[in-house]
Amino acid sequence: MTDSLLIFLLTGLVSMSAALSAGALNKLPKDQKPLFLTNQNGLVTVMVLGNISALTLIGALAYGFSRLDWWIPLSCVFITFPVIHFVAVQRLLGDLTNIFVSGIMAIISVPVLWYFW
Repeated sequence: MTDSLLIFLLTGLVSMSAALSAGALNKLPKDQKPLFLTNQNGLVTVMVLGNISALTLIGALAYGFSRLDWWIPLSCVFITFPVIHFVAVQRLLGDLTNIFVSGIMAIISVPVLWYFW
């Protein structure tokens, strides 16, 4: 159970964090967007990383519901993951850095979830 809990917590946290950062970056007004998001390639990159992260979060939740008690993934997706993102990760890294760090970790999470399923 401990391995399943760690896999769920890590894959779910990085996926939720990347998806929330992508959403926050897409909602910024044009004059406040970072330089990276002023061209079309930057916007597409952020959207793709956000969508992959959201799909990975769904996979992590399915893994959590199949391996753990139902209340653990449910409470994590509504309370723990967003709180950790807004209190710690977003303040430490910022949204633009976090989308790349957490987005890459979310992409790495896909084969981890596949292997341990």
